[in-house]
Amino acid sequence: MAGTESIDHEFSFSRADFDRVRQLIYRHAGISLHEGKHAMVYSRLSRRLRDTGHRSFANYLQWLESTTGAEAEQEWQEFVNCLTTNLTSFFREEHHFHALADDLKPLAGKPVRIWCCAASTGEEPYSIAMTCHEALGGSASVQIVSSDIDTNVLNAARRGVYSADARGLSQQRLKSYFMRGTGANAGRIKVKPELQRWIEFRTLNLMDQQWSLGDPFQIVFCRNVMIYFDAPTQRKVLERIHRVMKPHGLLFVGHSENFTESRDLFRLRGKTIYEKV
Repeated sequence: MAGTESIDHEFSFSRADFDRVRQLIYRHAGISLHEGKHAMVYSRLSRRLRDTGHRSFANYLQWLESTTGAEAEQEWQEFVNCLTTNLTSFFREEHHFHALADDLKPLAGKPVRIWCCAASTGEEPYSIAMTCHEALGGSASVQIVSSDIDTNVLNAARRGVYSADARGLSQQRLKSYFMRGTGANAGRIKVKPELQRWIEFRTLNLMDQQWSLGDPFQIVFCRNVMIYFDAPTQRKVLERIHRVMKPHGLLFVGHSENFTESRDLFRLRGKTIYEKV
């Protein structure tokens, strides 16, 4: 694409603007945007230009970097929210939840701490909670710390409201763990409070130097997150995850993620499941 060509007639978006966006999202969130994301970046960030009244990406990015205080913090969050991807469903990569159920059974009667690194709109942490309930019972001591960098999806996760035909839920689980909406809420379902009580949602950037996560975790779900990071960033995040896990803790990762180059940290124990060394 030519250096000054714009994608459409609404906003100016040069190659230099795109490269600057790539630098900024990498610096703030560790996300590596490849060359093919030009149209995606334009589409997602153009709404921030409309909302903030800027007529070009160059002006918006200059303002973003020069603004200070609470306004800057809020806009950086909006910038990151626009450029994160949130594809999820209940019990996605179902084999992980069968394995989780088996791994939970030896922990019966003990406090269980699980970290879900990418909560998105909540389907994954609620799937973890349902699996815990089925494996350990409703009176178990379970704490699921569920984090994400995107504040918009976290708000949706906290609400716990979904379409009644949400993918991945059996009729039995719908009956056991959800309340059906009526009237204006017909066609919607809401997670029951007894399941929500196990989950703490919080904003967390994996690029932060310090994570305040409390006691170590027996299990960490970090699925389909590392695919957005380059190799040095992946290694840095893996080292930090390693530090917040209990000995022999289990790390569940996405189907396209492979960390055999970090054998000093984790050894492959099953299909996309690693054990802390």
